[in-house]
Amino acid sequence: MSSVADRLSLSTCWCSGRHTDGYAMIDEMVGLGFKRIELSHGIRVSLVPGILKAIDEKLVEVSSVHNFCPLPGGVNHAAPNLYQPSASDQRERSSWNRYTLQTLDFAEKIGAAKVVMHSGSVPFFFQSPEKKLKNWMGSEELEVIHLSENEAFTHKRDHVMRRIRKASKKPVQRVQASYLQAIEWAKERKLKLCIENREGLAEIPVDSEFAELIDALSAPEQVGYWHDTGHAQIKHQFGLLDHREHLASLKDHLAGFHLHDVTEEGLDHQPIGVGTVDFKMIAEFVRPQHELVIELSPKVSPEGVLASRDYICNLLN
Repeated sequence: MSSVADRLSLSTCWCSGRHTDGYAMIDEMVGLGFKRIELSHGIRVSLVPGILKAIDEKLVEVSSVHNFCPLPGGVNHAAPNLYQPSASDQRERSSWNRYTLQTLDFAEKIGAAKVVMHSGSVPFFFQSPEKKLKNWMGSEELEVIHLSENEAFTHKRDHVMRRIRKASKKPVQRVQASYLQAIEWAKERKLKLCIENREGLAEIPVDSEFAELIDALSAPEQVGYWHDTGHAQIKHQFGLLDHREHLASLKDHLAGFHLHDVTEEGLDHQPIGVGTVDFKMIAEFVRPQHELVIELSPKVSPEGVLASRDYICNLLN
């Protein structure tokens, strides 16, 4: 592409919730100067006719879609974890298969080559240890930016992660089996499944095991890593990973980025350049083949969207 501006996508998570017509939604995004978009996991079935019309008219290109897209019928809010490939219930995994296949068919139809995937989580019969940790954090009124320096927090955090890792073995096996099926569908449609890093402590794979999962799937043409800058930064603030080291360890698998910032309080999907993410470091890992998607909260103003775009363009040009 001729410039970074031509290459950048804006995720529909910024505006899909306030639109009832897909064409109008895309028109708003194009009106801000974006030539490419990502269709995120909040695309209701009612938005699809307008989206198809805009694509047929070549109003915009779709760089990527986010599973599930469109949403299952009757679901009217973003729900990427509605069904999980890690679930012990075969019926839930069957639903994940069904709506993942629907997403892949939709991606092929609209010419998007990459599909962003969530891989589920570790279930706990009683209250999740992650929730207990966050409840304790709230009672202690800890500052997120200083969490990794707090000895009481790191002790509790490490205990929680030991429990999650111990309980993750079978869920990860189910995830692998689900992905092996999806890989065959992706291969038939010439699509790439992009496994996204997540902010939840109990979501899988655990960050240190991403490369192991991708390597185990043995399908480099169909499977890659999708780096979410905000999610990684939240884990960095928790002291669970070093953002640079994590990204460096997965650079050979990289397929794309969700770009957004994180406040000192741990609030993500903020305008780029106003928070704690080191985007100059991120830029060192960006290659021409990577998708670059700005993924912002619906609360961000149009001015914040434009400032984020300009920040990335100035950084990468």
